[in-house]
Amino acid sequence: MRLLVTGGCGFIGSNFIRFVLQHYGPAFITNVDALTYAGNPANLSGIAEQFGERYEFVKADIADAAAMEAAFARHQFFAVVNFAAESHVDRSIDSPENFIHTNVVGTSVLLNAARKHGVRRFLQVGTDEVYGSLRDDDPRFTESTPIQPSSPYSASKASADLLALAHYHTFKQEVVVTRCSNNYGAYQYPEKLIPLMITNALNDQPLPVYGDGRNVRDWIHVEDHCSGIFAALLEGKAGEVYNFGGDGELRNIDVVKLILAHLGKPESLITYVTDRLGHDWRYAIDSSKAQHALGWKPRHRPEQGIRETVDWYLANRAWWEPLRRAK
Repeated sequence: MRLLVTGGCGFIGSNFIRFVLQHYGPAFITNVDALTYAGNPANLSGIAEQFGERYEFVKADIADAAAMEAAFARHQFFAVVNFAAESHVDRSIDSPENFIHTNVVGTSVLLNAARKHGVRRFLQVGTDEVYGSLRDDDPRFTESTPIQPSSPYSASKASADLLALAHYHTFKQEVVVTRCSNNYGAYQYPEKLIPLMITNALNDQPLPVYGDGRNVRDWIHVEDHCSGIFAALLEGKAGEVYNFGGDGELRNIDVVKLILAHLGKPESLITYVTDRLGHDWRYAIDSSKAQHALGWKPRHRPEQGIRETVDWYLANRAWWEPLRRAK
């Protein structure tokens, strides 16, 4: 079984490649990544040497139709797993056009190339942010929750999901869409909340917290997310959406204080800053469909998983310090 994985040098994509190659012996992976600022070859350091011909890398932009034609012509792929995306909300507010280019145009190019080359499955990796925002007393997002994106990022991801599902209905492509809550774990680019707070704290720099810090997120360990994606790839029903969450809602400020406590750093490092434009209040995922249909469940509790993530960043300064200097 050969997979074409896009965005495989990013945070979740690189963890997925490691997960599949380490746990599923028959798999071969072609990793297509444009190596933008968040695409880091160091995320997969040693993989080519460890797995030999089971892994190959192709540098290309998924929105470049000619480049994708060449990539798809290399092998007969069983499936495409599309991680490639611009994903930082703040950057989408500053430059929405970059998000349309990769998340919408790129997904369209991939869907067309996969259909042309007879790829059996197409898994579109989405986000719970397409559902919009919840109040404190609202029930969790389900797969039937109406889509109400509130940022250029989430709007572009909603568009990609709908394009993928339209290809299922129009062309009968075996498309599966997954949507996840906030990921954390190793190899996450240090602009995101958890690695930013960890690395700032380690450098005794201020920890910027939006608003009053009471916004709530449901946190899922990246390894749990990867196992869910692989289950959906093999067992998911074409045309369906599957939600993956960590069953661990935490306020942003509580995440920050957990990190500081684990590092033995003072809470005086916390600095409250002007809130993000259109900042969603709460995300929470109902994963019961995935648990029942795919036999999947999250295995990491956020509190302990975040502590383990802090320890990873402590032990891997050589990975993240160059990224901090390059920002």
